[in-house]
Amino acid sequence: VQLVESGGGLVPAGGSLTLSCAFSGFYVDDYGIGWLRQAPGKEREPLAAVRPIDGRIYYADSVKDRFTISIDTAKSTVYLQMKGLKPEDTAVYYCAGDRFFKALTVAAMARGIDYWGQGTQITVSS
Repeated sequence: VQLVESGGGLVPAGGSLTLSCAFSGFYVDDYGIGWLRQAPGKEREPLAAVRPIDGRIYYADSVKDRFTISIDTAKSTVYLQMKGLKPEDTAVYYCAGDRFFKALTVAAMARGIDYWGQGTQITVSS
């Protein structure tokens, strides 16, 4: 199983960025795939998740008006489009996959998630 994120970097406040996560090695219809982030000194925070088999989508309240998750199953890639970025969005962003959709949406369950990407750094300058 592999999840490989790309698209991180430095962006000014108010800017936009799109992350990509190429996944392989598992049958996507059996899983949910999501994005979480971890800022220095903080716990991993679920941001958004999608379950391809029924189209269920989750967004954290902190990002639901600014971030959009999407998936292209033909390309085995999930995306996170981010706009209106703020300095507090600075963190390492992770792509993750789990058979249990709720695990991708509850911070306390994040440690038990089945599969993780290596993470990509996003820094938002003020």
